[in-house]
Amino acid sequence: MTTAIHAAPREWTRLHPVSPFLGAWSVFGAIGAYWFFQNAPEWLGGGGEEFGGGWHPAIITLALLGLLIAALVVAGGYVSWRMTTFRITDDSVELRKGVLYRQSKQARLDRLQAVDVVQPLLARVFGFAAVKVEVAGGEGSTVALEYLRLADADALRNEILALAAGVKAVRKGDAAAVATGASAPPPSLRGVILGEPQGVPAVAAAAERDVLVVPLGRLLGSIALSGAFLWLAAIPLIAVVVVLVVSSDVEHMLLAVIGGSLASVIPVLFGVVGFTWSRLAAGFGFVAGISADGVRLRHGMLETRRQTVPPGRVQAVELRQPLLWRRRDWWRISVNVAGYQADEANVSTLLPVGTRADALAALWLVLPDLGDPDPEGTISLAMSGTGADGGFTASPRSARWFDPMQWRHRGVRATDTALLIRRGLLVRELVVVPHERIQSMGLAQGPLQRAADVATVVVHSTPGPVSPVAQHLAVADAFALIEQQAVRARESRRRQTPEQWLATVVPALDDVLAGDDVTVAPASGGRDE
Repeated sequence: MTTAIHAAPREWTRLHPVSPFLGAWSVFGAIGAYWFFQNAPEWLGGGGEEFGGGWHPAIITLALLGLLIAALVVAGGYVSWRMTTFRITDDSVELRKGVLYRQSKQARLDRLQAVDVVQPLLARVFGFAAVKVEVAGGEGSTVALEYLRLADADALRNEILALAAGVKAVRKGDAAAVATGASAPPPSLRGVILGEPQGVPAVAAAAERDVLVVPLGRLLGSIALSGAFLWLAAIPLIAVVVVLVVSSDVEHMLLAVIGGSLASVIPVLFGVVGFTWSRLAAGFGFVAGISADGVRLRHGMLETRRQTVPPGRVQAVELRQPLLWRRRDWWRISVNVAGYQADEANVSTLLPVGTRADALAALWLVLPDLGDPDPEGTISLAMSGTGADGGFTASPRSARWFDPMQWRHRGVRATDTALLIRRGLLVRELVVVPHERIQSMGLAQGPLQRAADVATVVVHSTPGPVSPVAQHLAVADAFALIEQQAVRARESRRRQTPEQWLATVVPALDDVLAGDDVTVAPASGGRDE
């Protein structure tokens, strides 16, 4: 057993010794907060009396109890660390943990969907990170290695991605030992704890090209133009208008309404603050790029996350434009990636907010070949067209009786490489599903749809924020779409390979980035930060 992880280990290896304490910081924080509010002076917000001379028995008891709990946490953390080990092989990442109940997890590299390097706030302060290996397998399939030094986490991610691409890594130290017949000295625990160099990473980081950056001002503007802010601003205005219209005793009525409005607005305010913070924290410092390993995403304010999605792992893409973003022509792009769950919106965002040109560049990151002679024109018509614009099969006029607002904006079109689904009047949405990522398709028809001779086609994708559903198509069009998509999906799976991804994404991006409306990130110099 060894604790050296500067080169990805082929034997069972423990995580960094501080891992339990990085994960249990909330326990110590809760103990400290409880003690403060029970014993601090009232002028500091506590519930106790002013400190006088001497120690009260209650304070001594609480202090001893806190020390006992801290000692138990430390002892439990040490035992948990001793019982948690991991290793990587040429075809999997394995993790074993648990004291009373042992758990063993394996992430097969041939099912790899993404590799993330995550730094929560406390781990970021002390230079540690977690490596999360996402594989296709549903909820609970993620293998999380918490925590490693940041350099070790980067080296481990690089080797996992290289192994998934079919590269067999060879350590330089191993090659030298074979040549000289000598063996390298084992690394010391002190050296690992203090971060002293123990070896050279077996696989260097792939060269990265930054493509897009989201300016902070645009991110704040997109949050301010969200529906949550609009509703929050409307509530007090509506209350004042009602008072002025229906009441003659304006002063007393205003006081009553303001008091009632505050009581009703406070829960809404908490929701708006939570929504705002999640969008701001997740989109802060957002940079998207490409490398030979796949799409690279870097973002986060307190918790930073560096995601790497290998080529061909994105199952579906959604371009979304709320009504208030239409004047600036901003778009948000979300993706379905196997392994990411539906509630993980922060890790399923390909672009928090961007111009139309930014949205096209982000789309080409994951689907460089749309299979259309005029891809930009087709996507533009899909974003804002109606009816049969752009060669779409639109909903028939019979759908207007139960979908009067949106039926003109619904449609579906298949290119050589992807299925496009357009929908939405107030909130425009365009869903793009690569043919080879379609798992299956279904047809649904309610009683009103049967009366209007229309049906809904459901494209079954992995769990995520994107729902590929084409509603209210003519029944004949729906059946034809399902039959044709089965053939397209089979043919696309046969000819698409990951090696084709980088060769096609670079020319497609060069064409888009040549425009003036793309928010291009500064050159990274090929470094993986």
